[in-house]
Amino acid sequence: MEPPSVLPRGGRVPWQDLLLAVSLLTLWNPPTTAQVTVESVPPSATEGKDVLLQVHNLPRDTGRFSWYKGATTEENHRIVSYVVDTQKTILGPAHSGRETVYPKGSLLFRNITLKDTGIYILQIISRTYDTAQVTGQVRVFKPLAQPALHASNTTVTEDKDSVALTCSTNNPGVSIGWLFNGQSLKLMERMTLTQDNSTLTIRPVRKEDAGNYQCEVSNPGDSRKSDPVRLAVSWPVAGVTSESSAAQHPPPGRFQPAATNRRTPCPAPQQPFLSTRNYDTQTQTHTARSTTKQKCLLSFPRAWEPLRPRTLGGVRSHSLCQRTSTRP
Repeated sequence: MEPPSVLPRGGRVPWQDLLLAVSLLTLWNPPTTAQVTVESVPPSATEGKDVLLQVHNLPRDTGRFSWYKGATTEENHRIVSYVVDTQKTILGPAHSGRETVYPKGSLLFRNITLKDTGIYILQIISRTYDTAQVTGQVRVFKPLAQPALHASNTTVTEDKDSVALTCSTNNPGVSIGWLFNGQSLKLMERMTLTQDNSTLTIRPVRKEDAGNYQCEVSNPGDSRKSDPVRLAVSWPVAGVTSESSAAQHPPPGRFQPAATNRRTPCPAPQQPFLSTRNYDTQTQTHTARSTTKQKCLLSFPRAWEPLRPRTLGGVRSHSLCQRTSTRP
């Protein structure tokens, strides 16, 4: 006897294999009719917009269909009916004048209002008077007002200060999100949010936190962003506070930030000059018997310009001091 997997001589298929093949075809045969569904387009909307309750797969043998407002098919809740064979539209008691029905079953709402929120029933009657019902839902929200963003301080010092940004809104039932330089804010370990996301605290701030912050309020139908608030982060540079900026980070050892006409106090007369930035400690000293009055004017190079030390009396220095001495 030959194995079942081998075709018999003459190319004939055993009746058992033929029966199995027919069974598999029957098992995988898709249904001839699809289920009727109703989709809200868009899923949520704000007042004044248009919303379509779109019907998919309306049966071909439909003779008549009707739309009802609410979870009932009572006559006083009927919005509109449509007779397929005669293409006749019959308005119902619940029609507001803003609804339009289409031959394939869809229902359009124009200039939608909050009162239109709710459940809607599509009743389908076939030519053989079989009845089916499908439900749809409309969600309407009020347009959102723009939120306001407030900062506890817009100029802070790196690794020293903290800042709190508060988003204020009169819109109820909204979600609050945060943006940094136009992108969704990525929370760091130094950042905390209140339970309702209305206040963002950064403690402590760092130079990478400098930039524009915005808050965004949203509901399923609308969203609004606040005006940006710019946060400036400063840090001390050789005793001078500088604001955070990409152009103000000179490469170490070669450049210094620009500064002109900045005055700095001179050292006490009884002590040697300790600031090598202003004086040479090996050549300029004072004695206890002398009283020295000095007026110092720091002179810095332009931004991103290499330092060019000046020579005064054989001493290389970056400052120019005028001195007057009096002896008792």
